[in-house]
Amino acid sequence: MSDTPDSLIPYDEIVQEALRAVVGRVLGQVESAGGVLPGTHHFYITFKTGAPGVDIPQRLRERFPDEMTIVLQNKFWDLKVEEDRFTVGLSFNQIPSTLLIPFSAITAFVDPAVDFGLQFQAVVDDDEVEPLEPAENDSPEQAERPAVERSDDGSNVVTVDFGKKK
Repeated sequence: MSDTPDSLIPYDEIVQEALRAVVGRVLGQVESAGGVLPGTHHFYITFKTGAPGVDIPQRLRERFPDEMTIVLQNKFWDLKVEEDRFTVGLSFNQIPSTLLIPFSAITAFVDPAVDFGLQFQAVVDDDEVEPLEPAENDSPEQAERPAVERSDDGSNVVTVDFGKKK
């Protein structure tokens, strides 16, 4: 058996960055349309709350110390997309909040209206982190979170895993 040599080109990082740019482009189109989502499209965006550059209210950081999922559907405002991040206004328990999320902090992006999803590798510590509940921002579907890992059923979910050698 021959072992595959370690790559000197960081393919995994390049692909992750390119796929995160897809999220930026989609959000940029929504911003250009005045913050109006076309048709029945809506987005579930999961991100690491402790990632560098993430700026969320302290009460949300305390409730979601590792990861949080937000829903962009009916009740969001002031969506602003930059090259490496976006900001959006959302309401949590009827308290308006502004979130700043770098694209590098995103671990999943799902548009259940068209069964499309992207998952990104998350950098995690050696200690396992317990799974947390979705953020439950004020949305008609706040209790529902689509399963992102549905790629074996023919859906459009893209999972990229380059399996690092140790």
